[in-house]
Amino acid sequence: MEAALAKTTEKRQVVFIVMLLLLWEAGSEAIRYSMPEETKSGYLLANLAKDLGLTVGELTTRWAKIHHRGNKELLQLDAETGNLLLKEKLDREELCGATEPCVLHFQLILENPVQFFHTDLQLTDINDHSPEFPHREMLLKIPESAQSGTVFPLKAAQDPDIGSNAVQNYTVSANLQFHVVTHSRADGRKYPELVLDRALDREEQPELTLTLTAVDGGSPPRSGTTTVRIEVVDINDNAPQFVQSLYEVQIPENSPLGALVVAVSARDLDVGPYGSVVYSLFQDDGASLPFVIDDVTGEIRLKGELDFEATPYYNMEIVATDSGGFSGKCSVTIQVVDVNDNAPKLTISSLTSSIPENVPDAVVAVFSVSDTDSGDNGRMVCSIQNDLPFLLKPTFKNYYTLVTEGPLDRESRAEYNITITVSDMGTPRLTTQHTITVEVSDVNDNAPAFTQNSYTLFVEENNSPALHIGTISATDSDSGSNAHITYSLLPTHDPQLDLSSLISINADNGQLFALRALDYETLQTFEFLVGATDQGSPALSSQALVRVLVLDANDNAPFVLYPLQNASAPYTELLPRAAEPGYLVTKVVAVDRDSGQNAWLSFQLLKATEPGLFSVWAHNGEVRTSRLLSERDVPKHMLLLLVKDNGDPPRSASVTLRVLLVDGFSQPYLPLPEVARDPVDDNDVLTLYLVIALASVSSLFLLFMLLFVGVRLCRRARAASLGTCSVPEGHFPGHLVDVSGTGTLSQSYQYEVCLTGDSGTGEFNFFKPMIPQLLLRDPGRESKESPHCRESFVFS
Repeated sequence: MEAALAKTTEKRQVVFIVMLLLLWEAGSEAIRYSMPEETKSGYLLANLAKDLGLTVGELTTRWAKIHHRGNKELLQLDAETGNLLLKEKLDREELCGATEPCVLHFQLILENPVQFFHTDLQLTDINDHSPEFPHREMLLKIPESAQSGTVFPLKAAQDPDIGSNAVQNYTVSANLQFHVVTHSRADGRKYPELVLDRALDREEQPELTLTLTAVDGGSPPRSGTTTVRIEVVDINDNAPQFVQSLYEVQIPENSPLGALVVAVSARDLDVGPYGSVVYSLFQDDGASLPFVIDDVTGEIRLKGELDFEATPYYNMEIVATDSGGFSGKCSVTIQVVDVNDNAPKLTISSLTSSIPENVPDAVVAVFSVSDTDSGDNGRMVCSIQNDLPFLLKPTFKNYYTLVTEGPLDRESRAEYNITITVSDMGTPRLTTQHTITVEVSDVNDNAPAFTQNSYTLFVEENNSPALHIGTISATDSDSGSNAHITYSLLPTHDPQLDLSSLISINADNGQLFALRALDYETLQTFEFLVGATDQGSPALSSQALVRVLVLDANDNAPFVLYPLQNASAPYTELLPRAAEPGYLVTKVVAVDRDSGQNAWLSFQLLKATEPGLFSVWAHNGEVRTSRLLSERDVPKHMLLLLVKDNGDPPRSASVTLRVLLVDGFSQPYLPLPEVARDPVDDNDVLTLYLVIALASVSSLFLLFMLLFVGVRLCRRARAASLGTCSVPEGHFPGHLVDVSGTGTLSQSYQYEVCLTGDSGTGEFNFFKPMIPQLLLRDPGRESKESPHCRESFVFS
């Protein structure tokens, strides 16, 4: 089993390597941009979206990123415009040193789907450094026997710039003995040599001072100077010579300090002091080199640690000088051999820690691997566990994409720990592991469900504002935000129902509140829909019906419809003295706006002028006589009735009723003296007077019959005193006057009523009754006393 797994792993590794090489070849063509170093930050390098044929929207939706191998953000991509901007000022000498051309490699990474673009940025050198000599003064000891044309090596000036901006020429101050010749090394760097033009004479001039100037090729050019001090010494006619002009050696980067690199050797044909040779590093930056040379033996040893990844090779020049001042020079090239001392490095470019369930081929992570070693030491293999539903896909160069092998099921497994293993091919193998935790997120596939399809809530009217009237509840079988439910009121289709002013709902817990006091008499019941919406995307929702029933409260007192209690003149009921017990005097009519038992009314007699004479039926408000009337009973009675409902607490209203005892409906009804007269219009007064006239004539009829003869003798005087009456305005209860022929009047009568046109009070003049078969009217009297009579009325 283990052998099979190992074989499977090897096959996968080989496939990954092959795919990596193919992708490298396919994506080797890169977009190259060029810009001078030291350009200010924010510089617009190019519109990357336009150059790659992408739309600006793709850069945003596909999470475009710029990645540099050093993980240092040198460039910045504006995803909204597609512009590639310089994030900070770049120094070519710092980034590339002497390497030419100086090319920085960047990768543009796009997601959904994963895509890579390779971009190169070439930094061109500008002349921002002046040549500098390692010392402010150089000392040369030249024997006076030196022949014209003798060449003396000088230390070169250092200029970090490259190309034409590096040192191009050397000059020396004007003199008769020397001139300077500029030479080029194998790597293109310039160095000076001092050439003797005329033999020296120590006795004539033992010492000379010259100024050496190094000039670069920039525009404008920069320069640096040093002083060359020449001492003329005695004759030494042989210079040291090295056995080899070039030494080439290799040394492993993990060599210990003090290890011997190479031993150089030079010979001087002179003897004595002039034949002794001293070795030294003829290097401008010799102090920074990790090597040291023994000045006697010429052995070069390691004094500092080597790092192939930082500096893969070194070039040095060694000078052998005899005591006479003659010197010889050789070159030493040291190549640092790489060893597998760097483990692979894994850099996550994009990571998604949560993957929705039911999504195939979801991208979990995009990462790159790198190894600063070279050869097999820098060749890498990447793998994950075999028992996980994930795949590693090589994409571009050393970039990989971790994707799901198929749709994931959160219910079967909600979390995965994926270990990415990166191993190089060196000896011994070095390995790096990185663990990614991936959670399977829930998909919103369940809508909220109410615990009931409909809710019925009861609210007593006159409630306090913001009263909690009930709670609705819904559940969601999803998890996280997909299960977080928000409650809301749905729009009602009833235009007359302003739901927003009646009800509010707590969006978090579904509590319903009445915003204002409800009135049962205005609104007994209303319905509305509530919605429950989860926080998923897209959000799912459901709704339920809520029915609110307003319960009645006893908040309305009974209202008396009859008799009216706010009339300008009180109601007065007429009661004949001959009425039998149980005679219906009147009926109190009242209503209550409440409902149920709050509207059940009962009637009660609270106070009466003659206790025991009247009684009130408790359930219908009928006022009846309790006994026969007698002559001792006063003619005017006042009753105080109480109308009470059956609420808790009960509410009531009082009714005042006036009853006038009459001997019969023929007796004229005289109003109470305390009633004031209110002005009304002529039509109302006329009607009132007609009613009063009927009662008056009926009452006077018997008296007319008894005194008929006397009336004819003094008709004119009696008619003036009895026929005219001024009646104040008031409401006569017509239902108490029986005019159907079966009431209190035993026969029909016809009277002639005359309205005087000049009467300021609207008086009526009642004349003789029109008795059938008896003509009682005197036409002559009518024409004399009532010239303005207009109507005749028949009362039956």
